[in-house]
Amino acid sequence: MQIRPTRSFVRLAAALALGASVLSGCVVGEGDTRHLQPLPAKLVAQMSAKGMTQADPIFVRIYKKESELEVWKRDRSGSYALLKTYPMCRWSGQLGPKKQEGDRQAPEGFYTVTADLMNPRSQFYLSFNLGYPNTLERSLGYSGSALMVHGACTSAGCFAMTDDGVTEIFGLAREAFASGQASFQVQALPFRMTPENMARYRGNANIAYWRNLKEGVDHFDATRQPPRLAACGGRYVFNVNGDTSSFDPAGPCPAYEVEPAVQSLVSARNARDEARVAEFVSAGVPATSFAYADGGMHPRFRNLLRTMGPERMQAMVSGKIAISRPEAALKDPFDGDAPAEPATTGSLGTD
Repeated sequence: MQIRPTRSFVRLAAALALGASVLSGCVVGEGDTRHLQPLPAKLVAQMSAKGMTQADPIFVRIYKKESELEVWKRDRSGSYALLKTYPMCRWSGQLGPKKQEGDRQAPEGFYTVTADLMNPRSQFYLSFNLGYPNTLERSLGYSGSALMVHGACTSAGCFAMTDDGVTEIFGLAREAFASGQASFQVQALPFRMTPENMARYRGNANIAYWRNLKEGVDHFDATRQPPRLAACGGRYVFNVNGDTSSFDPAGPCPAYEVEPAVQSLVSARNARDEARVAEFVSAGVPATSFAYADGGMHPRFRNLLRTMGPERMQAMVSGKIAISRPEAALKDPFDGDAPAEPATTGSLGTD
């Protein structure tokens, strides 16, 4: 079964064409319609079963350690629910934020993706730009450009989802934009912000930054709504009441309030998680720091790479684009590292 094209394809064409002219990537033929592929019938049926439509807004989370990308959608209740989890084929660098051009780091932080950041003519099949560096990162002197979620299985600071995976993700964003969503939020995270992971990484040099990221994660998990973003005092702040236009990312935070009902939910969640962190530490969970050769890939793809080799796997998932540093992708520091708590929800497939 195929879902017939709708007017949304036409309404978004101008915005996507603008994105193609602004962003990096090779220009494809005039008749190329890869960015207009209808969402698969199976995915549409999954939405319907969860009380969602193609028009409903989306929200995205990315996890480096687990090499997964989640797409959440607003359902008929008005809350966001997990629609699907996609395995990531490749990311590069180490756990930790990107700080300078050329460091091969994939970014960590909170990003706002607008229609003009969608690139239907990417050299990596389809892509969207995260908008790195954001205002906080610029205030910290971080540099870099064209940090994308894209197809293929290659990365020099991007998140590569394979051509099939990015086609669905791009289509979900396209439909949400065409139906009126002005932007969608992406939370790019080092790992799932579970109490066990926070206990394991408590000695990492980035732990203070990761605790700040977890605040934003907690706001979403407690409310099931993407948090409103602002920055001051060199950190992110979330769901501030009132106008934040005067907030200076590099300056001290002014007095501000968070909606009491929201703050109560977030504080309760954080207190539970901190208690669990303390339990893990008391139980002897070591403070661990993992070092990558150069990023990673989802175990599904690593198994393919190990059994098929890079050339045969490339033909399956990446077309003409070579898999980046396949020898490094096989050196996963987490092999055999079984989490004590469930780490994944939703489908891992792209079909």
